[in-house]
Amino acid sequence: MDEVFAVIMAGGSGTRFWPLSRSAWPKQFLALADAGSGSAGESLLQQTVRRLQGVVAPDHVLVVTSHRHAQATREQLPELPPGNVLGEPEGRNTAPCIAWAAAHVAARAPKGVMAVLPADPHIADPVAYRAVLGRAIAAAREGGLVTIGVTPTRPETGYGYIEVGEALGAGGVKRVKRFVEKPDLYRAQQFVADGNFLWNSGMFFFRADIVLGELERQLPDLHEFARACQKQLAQGGGADEELVHSRYATLTSISIDHGVMEKAQDLRVVPGTFGWYDIGSWTTAYELAHKDAEKNAVQGEASLVDSQGCYVRGEAGKLIALIGVRDMVVVDTEDALLIMPRERAQDVRRVVEALKAKKATKYL
Repeated sequence: MDEVFAVIMAGGSGTRFWPLSRSAWPKQFLALADAGSGSAGESLLQQTVRRLQGVVAPDHVLVVTSHRHAQATREQLPELPPGNVLGEPEGRNTAPCIAWAAAHVAARAPKGVMAVLPADPHIADPVAYRAVLGRAIAAAREGGLVTIGVTPTRPETGYGYIEVGEALGAGGVKRVKRFVEKPDLYRAQQFVADGNFLWNSGMFFFRADIVLGELERQLPDLHEFARACQKQLAQGGGADEELVHSRYATLTSISIDHGVMEKAQDLRVVPGTFGWYDIGSWTTAYELAHKDAEKNAVQGEASLVDSQGCYVRGEAGKLIALIGVRDMVVVDTEDALLIMPRERAQDVRRVVEALKAKKATKYL
């Protein structure tokens, strides 16, 4: 564990979880899924870090988030050293944040293995998940770039896919043939039937020196920035804030997928099955929630009469009553109320866009 680091990407805004998710309190701070014993009330971020126990030491867990959310992140994760929370001056997509984190890892362990993980998935089987993490870390220690691909359980159109090639030794590691963007239903059905496609989990593994070498080849401005940060950190004191604040806005804004992974020469995938869900909307929250005999999921005070398949979440201390409705989402907070059919969950972002257009910032 001495040279294994986790980098948790926690910079998202989670607009599809409005009105519970706001700019000051985004999705990763919310308790949206119960991941098992002892997890009730834990945020997605807290669950993500807790799942790393026994794999990555707490002082080797780095969290990259927005500068405005850095203090809240430290409060949610008191087991981490305060300096392990890196606050971005502004969002520049995932490649810059990984480059910055790689500088911190390289300053401590030039060949340290980085497990780059999103802050907000749900994992139903943490034991199986940790086993897959171990295989991915072992593969990354040997070199190359590694990702985890989730075995599909249905023809999902909301996820990207990975086409796998030949096996590469023990541990189930395989060659990546290509990344595929989110498909339409027909193509997704073909992928699942083919058997050589995995869901792209957005989890990546590589040594710090390897990813810095890829950045030098593909995104030289990010490489130069990371090396400058590493040099500053190596001088002692752990202070690269001034450099970051002066340079970050100038960095190429691109995802690690498009900027590095899709163009890499030595790309490998470790398949896994561990009950992975990308919690992307209130529909997913409903699917993961405990349901009663009428398939209603309720959190808070509610009375449902002749209603089925509803997700009800009350955060304002009021009783919520539904009569004769089906497949609805109702989320009630102190200053906002959301009511919609479950099938329209992806349209929540349109409410957020409308509020921005009206400059109704108190609701954002």
